[in-house]
Amino acid sequence: MANINIRRDVADPFYRYKMERLQSKIEGKGNGIKTVVVNLSNVADQLARPPSYVIKYFGFELGAQTNIDPKDDRWIINGAHEAGKLQDYLDGFISRFVLCRDCKNPETVVNIKDGHIILDCKACGHKTDVDLRHKLSSFIVKNAPKKGKKDKSTKKADRKARKEAERNAEMDGSPNPNGNGSPGDSNSDHGADDDGDVDGGSDDELFKRINAEAKELNEPEEEKEIEWTVDTSEAAVKARMHNLPDDLKRTTLVDEDEADGEGNAYSQFGKWIEDQTAEKGGVTKLDDVEIYLKAKELHIETKHRTLAVLAQTIFDDNMLKQIEGRAPMLKRMITSEKHEKAFLGGTERFVGLEKPNLIGQVSGILMKYYENDLVSEETLKAWGTKASKKYVDIATSKKVRKSAEKFIEWLENAESDDEEEESE
Repeated sequence: MANINIRRDVADPFYRYKMERLQSKIEGKGNGIKTVVVNLSNVADQLARPPSYVIKYFGFELGAQTNIDPKDDRWIINGAHEAGKLQDYLDGFISRFVLCRDCKNPETVVNIKDGHIILDCKACGHKTDVDLRHKLSSFIVKNAPKKGKKDKSTKKADRKARKEAERNAEMDGSPNPNGNGSPGDSNSDHGADDDGDVDGGSDDELFKRINAEAKELNEPEEEKEIEWTVDTSEAAVKARMHNLPDDLKRTTLVDEDEADGEGNAYSQFGKWIEDQTAEKGGVTKLDDVEIYLKAKELHIETKHRTLAVLAQTIFDDNMLKQIEGRAPMLKRMITSEKHEKAFLGGTERFVGLEKPNLIGQVSGILMKYYENDLVSEETLKAWGTKASKKYVDIATSKKVRKSAEKFIEWLENAESDDEEEESE
């Protein structure tokens, strides 16, 4: 099922907040006609809101009866309503009851206090009062859990908002709140010499060209990751603002020198590759040196998130045949376990969402990664053991890993054979 941006006015393909597109099914005839919103529970979960809020909002906007607590998870609106029309109404719900008024971020939690509905933003710390004139506001207040208690859906929404904030901190390279680091998690990514250039000494013609042409670029200033968690201190707020997409930054109070921050650099990089692909007539026409130099120009050539972008943009339907050709550039840019995980995450997103026709080739793709030393055996095994919703929805993640089972099994058997040979 195709995912779309939670904010549909944001065209950025790398916008991190996604949801399923609404699916509806019209049943019955005459006065008994009704619309079943097939995936309302999933969409509500992705918005971190109880499904009853969403279905009730549709009912108020359409002037129709709804069921707000179905035991069989069939969310019904009386009358015939197309999915596209419901999606438009959902935009209104998101704007009124999900997005922070300050940073336009959906990482908000609903709090009810003294008859007021407050959206507490875990991204920037801003607290927004919801307009009580809307009929849904009255419904939310009247159905608020008793003082000191939260219903299951509200608890789930709280947990989702917190996990989303923590996940974004992890993706942005921030240390986790417990202070537990991992290999490759230092504040400045490895893989570059002290002077900022790519490691020398390679006889590869590609990287001779890179080293020669990179000297013409301005050397990037040494970067220091800003340390933040989900707290709402001034430092934390600034860090979150720094990584917002460019269109959101224009609506927030950030320093002018932060407006072109690193978070936006990844979007610029991905957009540049897409534009070059269109201009040159295909992804195979993109030169590795040009790609690397563009990343260097944006000061992200050593960053792990760059690999997630590359995995989604430098291949097409013939990915299996293209990996080996891209391997020299990728191998030079993948310098830690963190880079490897980001590269696998980008691959999972590319295959699972953009090119589902490639899902059947996942084992072959991973074999190519392994043969070209792009991802280590340990990282591949860890990735294959458990589905994750960090880059895609959980159902897609399971599909991709299911297709990878043959390769993971081969990897396990190969290790066993090696151990037997050593013991002999």
